[in-house]
Amino acid sequence: MINKGKILAVDDTPASLRLLTDILKAEGYDVRSAISGEMAINAASSNLPDLVLLDIRMPLMDGYEVCRRLKADPATCDVPVIFLSAASEIGDKVEGFKVGAVDYVTKPFQMEELLARVCTHLELNRLRHHLEELVVKRTNQLVSSHRDTIVTMTRAASYKDEETGAHVARVSSYCVALAQALGMDAEFCDLIQYASPMHDVGKIAIPDVILGKPGRFEPHEWAIMKTHAELGAKMLSGTDSPYLIMGAEIAGGHHERWNGSGYPLGLKGADIPLSARITQICDVYDALRSRRPYKEAFSHECSVEIILAGDGRTLPSHFDPAVLEAFNRCLGRFREIFEIHKD
Repeated sequence: MINKGKILAVDDTPASLRLLTDILKAEGYDVRSAISGEMAINAASSNLPDLVLLDIRMPLMDGYEVCRRLKADPATCDVPVIFLSAASEIGDKVEGFKVGAVDYVTKPFQMEELLARVCTHLELNRLRHHLEELVVKRTNQLVSSHRDTIVTMTRAASYKDEETGAHVARVSSYCVALAQALGMDAEFCDLIQYASPMHDVGKIAIPDVILGKPGRFEPHEWAIMKTHAELGAKMLSGTDSPYLIMGAEIAGGHHERWNGSGYPLGLKGADIPLSARITQICDVYDALRSRRPYKEAFSHECSVEIILAGDGRTLPSHFDPAVLEAFNRCLGRFREIFEIHKD
């Protein structure tokens, strides 16, 4: 059987660790195990894994501290960590993401779900390393291959969400139109064309039961959903690629609002990167125009009215005034883009 990746499994309960190891080995993974936090850190440092599955409730050194130390060490900081724990409170999950985890699976876990998440994050990590290798080459071929890889990553994220490939294609085109209307140079327009489709890449780490929920979120579900912005920024950070640098800005900032009422950081005004301010209004317009499990699609005219005049939930004060004015000049182009790239 082909080795599908190196996984470090960490759990202080021998029976649980044995079960987890057996499941992963049966799927073709190269698995090493550690029964304590100290052993986990030593194992990761001596033989770098591709992924760490980490329990939280352990004596002497809990999983949070193990994750902090792994992320603080340059040798292990890029290894994705998935918490696998019986601790199911929202605070436990949020803390897990704060210390650097990419995902959180609650025990007792469903084997199929766990294996799907392991496969997803290993693939994302491979893509990320591939992107970093491409950046080093600094050639025209690098740029072409780099863009293709970004498209692949964006497509992988779209499979997790109700949004379609047409949605990210439209947002990309809207962003270029707005950037041009704002007088941005060709380099900026090129970057935002390829970076903006990655705005929701963090949703790949959000549980399907939340992403696909037809009704409104409960408060704890909304708290988890909002983590996709910060998660996306983390996924795309840490390289010299201008595409990924802007992609991280957009992923982390496209739900911030000009008046400071957005998330995840509550940034206000020009503290929000321009690329995120542009993508924000494009994403809102397309969300209004598109059908979702919780709403029907609005017409172009209705969507424009909501953005320019507000409807209580969406307000003009949410948007950069200069970007809003540019949007008002580009209404015909936005309508045209939506028609060209219909779902």
